[in-house]
Amino acid sequence: MIAVVKIAGQQYKVEKDQSLFVPHLEGNVGDKVAFEVLLADADGTVSIGEAVKAKVSAVITDHQKGDKVIAYKQKRRKGFRKKLGHRTLYTQILIKDIK
Repeated sequence: MIAVVKIAGQQYKVEKDQSLFVPHLEGNVGDKVAFEVLLADADGTVSIGEAVKAKVSAVITDHQKGDKVIAYKQKRRKGFRKKLGHRTLYTQILIKDIK
């Protein structure tokens, strides 16, 4: 069974026992989370929108930071230079069940 779920404003195609990185979710490692299902496909039977009766449950397995992204700002002939950077927070989840 395959489902398209909405996680933190983004859509992901998920299957059972799949592990994926999503934008940071509140919760501790080992907490269970559930997601809004937009589309479900069960053996060729596709249901979309409010007709979806599926539920996707997952477990938070880890919190990590992404690669460093550097932004460099400069204004020519003014002597203005600024180096900025950040690391985006991600959460790793494991899809336990699609019902």
